[in-house]
Amino acid sequence: MQNHHQHKTEKEKEKEKEHGQHSHSGHNHHDHHAMMIEDFKKRFWASLALTVPILLLSPMIQHWLGVDWQFAGDQYVLFGLSSIIFFYGGWPFLTGLADELKDKSPGMMTLIAVAIVVAYAYSSAVVFGLEGKTFFWELATLIAVMLLGHWIEMRSVLGASRALEKLIELLPDEAHRVDGGQVTDVKVSELKKGDVILIKPGEKIPADGVITEGESSLNESMLTGESKPVSKEKGDKVIGGSINGNGSLKVEVEGTGEDSYLSKVINMVQEAQGRKSKTQKLADRAAFWLTVVALTVGFGTLGTWLFLGKDFAFALERMVTVMVISCPHALGLAIPLVSAISTAVSARNGLLIRNRTAFENARRITTIVFDKTGTLTTGEFGVSRYESVREGLDNKELLRLAAALEANSEHPIAEGILVKAKELELKPPQATNFNAITGKGVEATVDGKSVKIVSPRYLQDEGISTPEAAQDNEGETIVFVLMAGELAGVISLSDQIRPESAEAIGTLHENGIKTVMLTGDNQAVAASVSRELGMDDFFAEVLPDQKLDKVKALQEKGEYVAMTGDGVNDAPALAQADIGIAVGSGTDVAAETADIVLVNSNPRDISKLILFGKATYRKMVQNLIWATAYNVVAIPLAAGVLYNWGIMISPAAGAALMSLSTVVVAVNAQLLRKEMG
Repeated sequence: MQNHHQHKTEKEKEKEKEHGQHSHSGHNHHDHHAMMIEDFKKRFWASLALTVPILLLSPMIQHWLGVDWQFAGDQYVLFGLSSIIFFYGGWPFLTGLADELKDKSPGMMTLIAVAIVVAYAYSSAVVFGLEGKTFFWELATLIAVMLLGHWIEMRSVLGASRALEKLIELLPDEAHRVDGGQVTDVKVSELKKGDVILIKPGEKIPADGVITEGESSLNESMLTGESKPVSKEKGDKVIGGSINGNGSLKVEVEGTGEDSYLSKVINMVQEAQGRKSKTQKLADRAAFWLTVVALTVGFGTLGTWLFLGKDFAFALERMVTVMVISCPHALGLAIPLVSAISTAVSARNGLLIRNRTAFENARRITTIVFDKTGTLTTGEFGVSRYESVREGLDNKELLRLAAALEANSEHPIAEGILVKAKELELKPPQATNFNAITGKGVEATVDGKSVKIVSPRYLQDEGISTPEAAQDNEGETIVFVLMAGELAGVISLSDQIRPESAEAIGTLHENGIKTVMLTGDNQAVAASVSRELGMDDFFAEVLPDQKLDKVKALQEKGEYVAMTGDGVNDAPALAQADIGIAVGSGTDVAAETADIVLVNSNPRDISKLILFGKATYRKMVQNLIWATAYNVVAIPLAAGVLYNWGIMISPAAGAALMSLSTVVVAVNAQLLRKEMG
């Protein structure tokens, strides 16, 4: 998962930035993956086409069919065709062998490569005079089936991570630099410390800095996980990548490039991805042991027959038979078929699997860490209660007046009020003389009355006493409605808990999995959400780098941790967790760092994930048992254990057994659809 960005020199990076190319570089990885899939596909069809004449030319197959198509030099034709299939079709396995040995982790590629090299070398020797039988047709079918397996598997896995490019894309390309009275648009990469930039309403902040003039509320939830918009004024720090609300700001640039908050997050993601252990896939572990067995038994067979006084040609043929037979076709298909089916079924159920190993390991999860904003909650402000404190003004009328005012505002609070009014089908009247009271609210004339919506701070400044209704506000944002200068009502808003969250937590508890919440929000909000959902534990006011540490701390206690999140601030923790799960409605960055994406943003799907992961793992194990059971029978027979009793597995019988185990495995994989439902 290491990102290809790291291998670029600084110069190249600068160049890319100047051409505004960083949005394209992310596709390399994806395209590369697609090219590999195409490559396997081409090699598979070519090998399949060559396999047909090879089969027809093989003496053994002719014997089966009861025909005799031998002709002078037919062995050389066979050798020629097999050489093409060996080098062209077998190439990915030969290079794969080299890679696996370099990584000191022999697996599937090693097993296949050993079998095809032995079969090819031995058969070629036979064509040029060595006494024995050729294994060309086994070689051809093995290569064709293994290419098919790899092609199926690669198709079921999405391209590798583009997380870091997504992070870089969060920053705008251009900034408005203020030079004296002039405002010029410059590339973000040209900004220097000390430059003053103008940020218009609704724009993204291009770099970290300090506000020199203006007031606004910033949405930093993507970066810090704090769900409330944060109001900022002169002297406050702003973070590159956050989104400006409805005020204009002038900001003095502090950190650009490498020192910015976003770069630090990028580095954390890179490190965590680099550290994520390369848990070997199930099939690779099985293949490793089969390789060991094949080589040991193979050479053992050779030695034993020579020791028993048989001639070298006989002993060698036995050894080759063992090594070729021990690479079961079934193993090459056992896992890819299950993978492909489980990936497809999962996708239908709203789970996008980006990392197979993590999915197979879902059965091991002991603790799930949830980010609050946007994962357990919708991340949108909704009206949680509203009440009038004025005679003759009913609650709905209060909301209707408030909606009339907020129709002109872009503040997240305004959105919440408008959504609620729409839900209740209230038709807000027109407001005139609209005016924003800097940093404290808005005012306008509605139905001939002067109406204001203000923050608690405004009440304090004006010396109006706060009503009872505004007490006890855990994690709520409260605004007051004033009519003709007098308090008319209270509206409180909070981040709404997703309706499915409670059920999801319940299901996880039934499966004996602990649930922990991490949030950048304050203690009060965290406590109330955690209590309402019945979670095991929560940590509040957690900064992004601390999220990663909290996940690490759980892992050090021996927990197998899954993390669910939706924002940039979750990316490092998603990469660190044993299994990272991103919520589809969140940022692309989170989705790119995660192993699994919940397309419907439904926390309930997490329990599906665990059940599917378990079912998939079970099927894989069953298939491996089938694939290897074939070997347990075939290898000793091929080695000639029962030779003295006149029983010796002919390559033909080996082939029949082999096809049988492949069919069993394919049928068994299909049964997974039923289990996953």
